[in-house]
Amino acid sequence: MIPLQTTGTELAGLTMLAPSLVLGVAALVLFLVDSIDPGQASRGVLSGIATVGSLGALLAAGVVLLLTGGESTVLYGGQLVVDGMSLFFTFIFASVTALVSLASYDYLRDDPHQAEYYSLMLLAATGMTLMAASNSFATVFVSLELASLPSYVLVAYLKSNRGSVEAGMKYFLIGALSSAVFAYGISLVYGVTGSLLLPEVADALSGGVDDGLVGVLGVGVVMVIGGFAFKTASVPFHFWAPEAYEGAPSPISAFLSSASKAAGFVVAFRVFLTAFPVGADIGVDWVLAFQVLAFVTMFVGNFAAATQENVKRMMAYSSIGHAGYVLIALGALTGVGDNQLILGAGMIHLAVYGFMNTGAFLFIALAEYWSVGRTFEDYNGLGKQAPVACAAMTVFLFSLAGLPIGGGFLSKFFLLYAAIDGGVLLLAAALIINSALSLYYYTRVVRAMWLEERSTPVAIDGYPTGLYTAIVVAAVVTFALLPGLFFFSDLAFEAAGTFV
Repeated sequence: MIPLQTTGTELAGLTMLAPSLVLGVAALVLFLVDSIDPGQASRGVLSGIATVGSLGALLAAGVVLLLTGGESTVLYGGQLVVDGMSLFFTFIFASVTALVSLASYDYLRDDPHQAEYYSLMLLAATGMTLMAASNSFATVFVSLELASLPSYVLVAYLKSNRGSVEAGMKYFLIGALSSAVFAYGISLVYGVTGSLLLPEVADALSGGVDDGLVGVLGVGVVMVIGGFAFKTASVPFHFWAPEAYEGAPSPISAFLSSASKAAGFVVAFRVFLTAFPVGADIGVDWVLAFQVLAFVTMFVGNFAAATQENVKRMMAYSSIGHAGYVLIALGALTGVGDNQLILGAGMIHLAVYGFMNTGAFLFIALAEYWSVGRTFEDYNGLGKQAPVACAAMTVFLFSLAGLPIGGGFLSKFFLLYAAIDGGVLLLAAALIINSALSLYYYTRVVRAMWLEERSTPVAIDGYPTGLYTAIVVAAVVTFALLPGLFFFSDLAFEAAGTFV
């Protein structure tokens, strides 16, 4: 059980939810600015509001963390809980949103509907912060929809691009089906336990479940697992991801593959560790289920990425592989090792992944800005014309592979140690094998940028300030997390300690 403390006043409750409120207010301000003179607001003003709002949420999360010291605070009858885990993931969401908002200043330079774009992204980020704080199946579902509905629109944002519209439609249809399955699973859990609050579900299960209802509960838990697998793009619920990431504007691909994936995992962590304690008789071994998902997702994602010729699609499959890595944090909760370390390892990898993966997709956005192309050959010789951006991309890719050039090296080491500590040696071996495989296809991009010659020089159309700044910031943070991750990791382990 999570140690919880009740709040005193509604004002205190609003203070605890300051990060979510800042993001929501920033989205409303964008609507207001655009309504004054539709389509005429300066793109710098719109990008600035979104970026400042995201940074404001980041600052608010830090303030709340200082005020609470990471202790849990229950709000609204137990529907929401603000604790170290929710604030940790709010940091990820706000950081990714700020980077994407800054980069979009240049990417959307000629688009007439920029206010809607930024508003939808901030509303999706608001939903993600509420997902991280959800302490009830009801708020989990509502906040998940708040995060998902704007995402469907953002994927199909390039209305004149058939691929973008088709990707948005596929994402919406699969997402609607997933939501239906998830909601039905929640209804089965409620029917057996009589509550939607996660701690009360655990209390009901601690007293035992009638033999005739164990099967019903097991089916409900499997459906809930399916809902989370869709949100995290885990196999076999991953089919939407390559299409959505390839068709969406590249900054949105960065946003979904980093922030949205983290949102899916934080809800999975909270739901399964709070509502379904390890070892409880719920008709299904969810730890074993996540072990299978982790193993299959790692191999399918990485082997599919190795066969791609399109860099953006390769990164999409790479993100699926990384979902498999993080699933180790759930699959290794066998009771053999230190569960605090295991869960914290998954949280740390998601934090580092937020910067290195976002940066990689923003580099692809930069290539699209220059009309370079999307294949590996299109990147040939780009390092000579854009050395700073290509050096940043090299840091992102090698860090994603787990080389000691960025925080990805240590975060993967934590995951490897977690798998070994949890006694799931097969997952540890899978992590090593797939990391080696990922180095192959990441190196293809690096080799193209630095070693291959281009037959005709690409016409570099300026060096966009917003995109360059976002890429460089992401690269600096990714590199700095290699020596600095141990200072950052304490928060993750402390937050994980409240669950296990």
